[in-house]
Amino acid sequence: MKAFELLQKALLHTTAVVLCFAGVGIATTPLAAQGQNSAQGKNDDQEVQMGQEVFNELKAKGEIIESSPLYDQLRPIADAITRSAQPRYNHPFKFYLVHETQPNAFATPGGNVYVVDSLLHFVKNTDQLAGTLCHEVSHTIHHDTVTLMEKQQKIEKREIGAAIILGPSTAHILAIALVGKLHSLSYSRDVESRADITGSDVCAATGYNPWGLVWLFRDFQGANIGQVPQLLSDHPNDQNRVQALEKHFRSNPAVFGKFNPDPKSAKTFVVPDNAPEVFLR
Repeated sequence: MKAFELLQKALLHTTAVVLCFAGVGIATTPLAAQGQNSAQGKNDDQEVQMGQEVFNELKAKGEIIESSPLYDQLRPIADAITRSAQPRYNHPFKFYLVHETQPNAFATPGGNVYVVDSLLHFVKNTDQLAGTLCHEVSHTIHHDTVTLMEKQQKIEKREIGAAIILGPSTAHILAIALVGKLHSLSYSRDVESRADITGSDVCAATGYNPWGLVWLFRDFQGANIGQVPQLLSDHPNDQNRVQALEKHFRSNPAVFGKFNPDPKSAKTFVVPDNAPEVFLR
């Protein structure tokens, strides 16, 4: 425990994050034991390790919800998105509810998608929720978090070496760094727009209306920043992104022409108030 606390202090005094190979929440054996021959294979191993460590950190914080009636509302949307998006990614997508105060959703590289329970109470319709989740899944498909954290690498090799001596594995170090930035990742407008476009394609393939994300952007243009979900305050609802989506829809009438752009056509999303939640321990 002491070594872990020392590692956390060392990371807190750095200005950014280490190079990150992301991951999905399933355990794996060490790289050396597996004897991977290709660089891609080694990266995939680290992605799996990283995902398990990130999952463990969130679990240790007591945020992951193991069971809740809210899963009944989330699961059909998550299953549809998974069927559409899975062929585009080499690790399985998994969706988890987490408990936090501000509505949010975030995807860790490697396949895990975390949905804050309050977001399900916040969205107005099913398509807004589906659009948000498709957007986050698209960041994973494009490896955007990995790329961003590579660009932000600031920790020197000797600091990483010193931390490893204290005990945790490299994957654990990277996981701690990533967990600290899960809610503060700031992508460029171009990166966000690309995730919007891919997300709209995924949504269209699921049968959910890809206009949902546009409706969400429009609902909160000019709103008080304190009333906007963190996923929108971190990823600004720039009018240019809305225009890019509209252009994408117009340029692909065979795909998007069947979807109604009027938000009044959407199915209202309703979840039970004060739903009981059991947390993963």
